[in-house]
Amino acid sequence: MARAALVLPAALLLCLALAGRADAARKTVGVYELKNKKWDFSIKVTNWGATLMSVIVPDSKGNLADVVLGYDTVAEYVNGSSYFGALVGRVANRVAKGRFVLDGKAYHLYINDGKNALHGGHRGFSKVIWTVKEYVPDCDSPYITFYYHSFDGEQGFPGDLDVYVTYQLSSPYDLSLHMNATALNKATPVNLVNHAYWNLGGHGSGDVLGHLIQVSASRYTPVDKSMIPTGQVAGVVAGTPYDLRRLTRVGARIGLVSGGGAVGYDLNYAVDQGSSPSSALTQQVAFVRDPASGRAFELWANQPGVQLYTSNWLKDEKGKGGKVYQKYGALCLETQAFPDAVNHPNFPSEIVRPGGVYRHDMLFKFSF
Repeated sequence: MARAALVLPAALLLCLALAGRADAARKTVGVYELKNKKWDFSIKVTNWGATLMSVIVPDSKGNLADVVLGYDTVAEYVNGSSYFGALVGRVANRVAKGRFVLDGKAYHLYINDGKNALHGGHRGFSKVIWTVKEYVPDCDSPYITFYYHSFDGEQGFPGDLDVYVTYQLSSPYDLSLHMNATALNKATPVNLVNHAYWNLGGHGSGDVLGHLIQVSASRYTPVDKSMIPTGQVAGVVAGTPYDLRRLTRVGARIGLVSGGGAVGYDLNYAVDQGSSPSSALTQQVAFVRDPASGRAFELWANQPGVQLYTSNWLKDEKGKGGKVYQKYGALCLETQAFPDAVNHPNFPSEIVRPGGVYRHDMLFKFSF
């Protein structure tokens, strides 16, 4: 597969030439490819929303396929509303009524989901142009690093925040994401999420109800009708639809689960022995396998929660290559802080103090 530099040479060269000039570089949007030359393994990303556009891996017979949903052009990502592959923040998931109190001061966020704030507001990190800080495609472990400066008051959040995300490939079939954010002058909540939609049979190949999934979680955070956590951290009851501690077919009991008025999983699991968001330790969070193709991945991360979402709201969404995505056409596994943690003192804290650094690491280990 040709690199994006061959497709968009002017955009790429301009991004690289202006990497040190943030204001100028942020005006240029490009598409970038990382490819492991020793293996049939590549991804494409764009600095619009620090978005993961494609992940191409072989199946058990060596056939290549793109296993994430998305669009053909950056313009479609700009206009899209499904967060395909995006880096979501400053605070992903929901904040109740778009309001929280921090150090005695009340903050009001942009409301964009009923009465609540969702995924950082109407112009969160998934809807901005990031600066390309480093792009190293020609090495054994190619990587790219994006940078975004979030200003004090952006979408209602307090304080200036410097944010970095690095995508990297390593041998033989590992995709890692490293996210960090430094609070410069005020305490602020931070919860960054990668919102990739996975279908290991290949994007647009049908639903994922036949995929097998295991989630390393014996607790979850129940929600009300508007998808806001009640504050409870409940135990998973063996044999119920929420019990994914053993390898389970995604569609086995999906008809018995609903979230926000749609049938399907849209739930935050509390990862067993989960570490705090500032921890550098990672652990296995989930395992997913498509029996038809033989593709599978382990997901490792260092966050206390993981949101399982089974694309319950997808309908007639035109994606890459003319494919049309429908309900249950993919699943998301978004490692994260607990939703609305800023309003629940009993949840692991997502507050970063001035000079403090938020760290979020993810590792997808693919096999066939």
